[in-house]
Amino acid sequence: MKLATWNINSLTVRLPQVLDWLGANPVDVLALQELKMSDDKFPHAAFAAAGYHSSCFGQKTYNGVALISRAPATDVVRNIPGFSDDMARVISASFASGADTSAAPDGTPGTGIRVVGGYFPNGQEPGSDKFEYKLAWLKGLRNWLRAELTVRPKLVLMGDFNITFDDADVWDPEGMRDQIHCTDEERYELNALIALDLIDAHRLFPQPAKSYSWWDYRDFGFRRNHGMRIDHILVSGALKPQVSACWIDKTPRKNERPSDHAPVVVELKGS
Repeated sequence: MKLATWNINSLTVRLPQVLDWLGANPVDVLALQELKMSDDKFPHAAFAAAGYHSSCFGQKTYNGVALISRAPATDVVRNIPGFSDDMARVISASFASGADTSAAPDGTPGTGIRVVGGYFPNGQEPGSDKFEYKLAWLKGLRNWLRAELTVRPKLVLMGDFNITFDDADVWDPEGMRDQIHCTDEERYELNALIALDLIDAHRLFPQPAKSYSWWDYRDFGFRRNHGMRIDHILVSGALKPQVSACWIDKTPRKNERPSDHAPVVVELKGS
């Protein structure tokens, strides 16, 4: 079973790129972020024609998340239960794995795999109202996931986290120190998610130095590999033994009019 996450930075603009990528990389579940469209505009028919089911949680102009999947999604939940938010940032659903085709149609806890796709707030800059919203949002996510993991132990949290783990995730760690994506407060919250028994799948394996998932459009950021790793796939402890590979696919970043993010993919054995 393969799962992937990709901040597409406008599905209206980049639907053909997503379909092309799925054609070359037929993953079982793809979490998309930054759709920048309302639900009524979502191209369900285009994904269906490509052999995929789709569940979305859209928002006009900004935000928006979706789960694109080979098998139908069950028990779809939008946003963070228990956290009041008018932004479309989280969508979660259950999927039967190849090794567990008996997952209950209502997403009964303990069957299949629970996938949470998230578009974490950017935060703008430390000290701003948007930064405080980001920290509150992260706490709300953590509180919900703590309870969610007790009933859905096979869980994958993936998306655009807008946070780096440490200096290895940043092309210029000194220049970015204490800047957005790299503050102690954000990294504390990211590691608090890890403390829930979630594991960074990317770092379970040797990776090339300076492996990033986002590059600024300005100043030839991609060509110079001036990027950051802010797109992550976290797997629960119950799934860790099944993780066989995790990688960043930089190929779509070379497209004409690309997203500024690249897909991240994880492969699970026995799923």
